[in-house]
Amino acid sequence: MQFEQFLSFLENRLTQELPGKEAQFKMASLRRIANLNVYSDYSGARKSGVLILFFPEQGKINTVVIKRPEYDGVHSGQISFPGGRWEEGDTDLTGTALREAQEEIGIDPSLVTILGHLSDLYIPPSNSLVFPAIGFIGSKPEMSAQPKEVEKIICFPLDELFLPETLTIKTVSVGNWSAEVPCFYVRDQIIWGATAMIISELLEIIRPNFL
Repeated sequence: MQFEQFLSFLENRLTQELPGKEAQFKMASLRRIANLNVYSDYSGARKSGVLILFFPEQGKINTVVIKRPEYDGVHSGQISFPGGRWEEGDTDLTGTALREAQEEIGIDPSLVTILGHLSDLYIPPSNSLVFPAIGFIGSKPEMSAQPKEVEKIICFPLDELFLPETLTIKTVSVGNWSAEVPCFYVRDQIIWGATAMIISELLEIIRPNFL
C-alpha cells in the first residue's frame, strides 16, 4: 500500500469503532489478563500520551519506537513509543504525546499531522492510563535521543510486524518477576507489555488493507 493511500485509509478507519481491549489483550501477559478485573477503576490513574508516528522511507511505511535506559523503575530498558505523563500546560493528551516526542527524540510537533487515536490502555505497574495518538510526517524526520530518557531510537518498516517470525514468545524479567510473554521481536528488540498491546490493536485495524 502506498503511503498516501495508507494515511487516507487509516484516518477514515480511526473515526469508526475501535477493536479495543479484545485486540489489546491478544498481546497481554497471563498476569495482565489475571488482573483484568482487579484494575477496573481507572479514575485515579495518571494520564499519559504516546505518539505512533508514520513516515515514508525507501518506498515503505515506517514507524519509530524508543528503548528506555536501564534505571530503578518498572519500565527500565523497555521498548515504547515516544511519550509520557500529562503536564499542566498540555492542551490535551495529543499535545502531551507531541511534547514528549519532541523532548525525547527531537520531533518537531509542527511537522506532525494527527490522524486520530487508538483505545486508551491502563498500565497497572505505573498506574497510568495511556492515550495513543497517531500521526504522520511526509518524510523521515530528523531525530536525536535525549540521553536521560532514551537509550536508542529504533525505526523500522511497518510491514516487519507482519512477518511470521516477528510474533513470538520470549522470557522477560522485571525486578523479581520473570515470565514468558507474547511479544513482537523487531530489530533484535523485544516489544512486549503495553507497547505490544497498543501495536496489536493497530495491526487489527490495518491488517485487512495492508497485506
